[in-house]
Amino acid sequence: MGLTSTTTELEIAGVEPLSSPTAAGRRTSYYPWLVFALTFALLLSDYMSRQVLSAVFPFLKADWALSDSQLASLTSIVALMVGLLTLPLSLLADRWGRVKSLVLMATLWSIATLLCAIASNYEQMLAARFLVGVGEAAYGSVGIAVVLGVFAPRVHSTLSGAFMAGGSFGSVVGVSLGGVIAVHLSWRWSFAAMAVLGLLLVALFRALVTERRLAEHAADQNVVTVGTTGSAIRVPVSSLFTNPAVWCAYLGGGLQMFTAAVLLAWTPSFFNRYYGMAPDKAGAIASVFVLLIGTGMIVCGIITDRVSRNNPAGKWSSAIAFCLISFLALGLGLRLDTGAPQLVLLGIGAFFAAGSSGPSAAMVASLTHPSVRSSALGTLTVANNVLGLALGPFVIGVLADRLGLLEALQLSPLVYLLAMVALVAGKRLYPAGLKKLAAQSAAAA
Repeated sequence: MGLTSTTTELEIAGVEPLSSPTAAGRRTSYYPWLVFALTFALLLSDYMSRQVLSAVFPFLKADWALSDSQLASLTSIVALMVGLLTLPLSLLADRWGRVKSLVLMATLWSIATLLCAIASNYEQMLAARFLVGVGEAAYGSVGIAVVLGVFAPRVHSTLSGAFMAGGSFGSVVGVSLGGVIAVHLSWRWSFAAMAVLGLLLVALFRALVTERRLAEHAADQNVVTVGTTGSAIRVPVSSLFTNPAVWCAYLGGGLQMFTAAVLLAWTPSFFNRYYGMAPDKAGAIASVFVLLIGTGMIVCGIITDRVSRNNPAGKWSSAIAFCLISFLALGLGLRLDTGAPQLVLLGIGAFFAAGSSGPSAAMVASLTHPSVRSSALGTLTVANNVLGLALGPFVIGVLADRLGLLEALQLSPLVYLLAMVALVAGKRLYPAGLKKLAAQSAAAA
């Protein structure tokens, strides 16, 4: 059944499937999971370096007398650079080499995180965070392209959700561990610890993952990788933007990240201010909700793969449902008084907050040719960062300076309404989108 599913998706894309897996493929079947584990570990490091900042917000606010909008800018500058640079760097990685690109990116963000540890004022910290964003820019898109390239399409929603959930899990570790280190040592050591871990993981990844072995295992899974055979076709980069269904996936995926990004950035401050918790305890409690976000991404990806097994359009329906559940739970929960009922609703909302991430990535992958898949997922990452990870925390920070943090948070779930509109439109355009992809592939062959 797995081979039939793979062959069908390749035929839709206008690509001739390779020969079926042999004993060599079975003999080295562990390697795709090793690639996933190492790429996932670096993604954890990525978000640990990014989100440790949230755990030390109270310390920076006290030491440097920063406003909420200044604190938010330190978070949003990373996501903004990711949004601006993801597409060009993804295009470069498709041609220069994905493994070399991942190693270079991870090295840069780790060194930049070390610079955060020695920053002496807001301006220096902002510059260091700028470099963190440059280093992290295309890691998500190139990393998921590497992972999807060595697995069959029938598990792409699950793998996409699990991989993207690494952002939440990394945030959990970054926020909780960063808070503990900041309280017992200093906030500078919080950044330093994340930097050292990142550099160690870079060395391990570089030693075990190579372009040659990735190409071998892509062939074992009947996945066409550009540059591995002379017959592999390449479609124009413009195909990333000429399919209306893909545009809907980009917009829906990016907008559904808005509120999830708000929760990642502002939950520690929420518990610190409204539940009267110390920074380390607030970070630990907030990490539970961040963990729910990541767990939800994985579970929602699994659910999506199951419900869409015989109906690919089911990916769109699942994404819409996840947005609706989170909209209702967070919208009500943020208007309740502090206490158990509020925490339960916030937990439900957090679980589904980014549940559409896996389906969105799978939809983009199914609507774009393998030769530009890193770039397509890079475009989705641009949408995730510009519309979600950069815009969400910054807008709420600005509103918090004027309305108060709680009042600002209460407005954030409304963005799900826009996400659902985009996803509903995408579902209607999906059949035509598949036909357009087949025509593009045939024209390039």
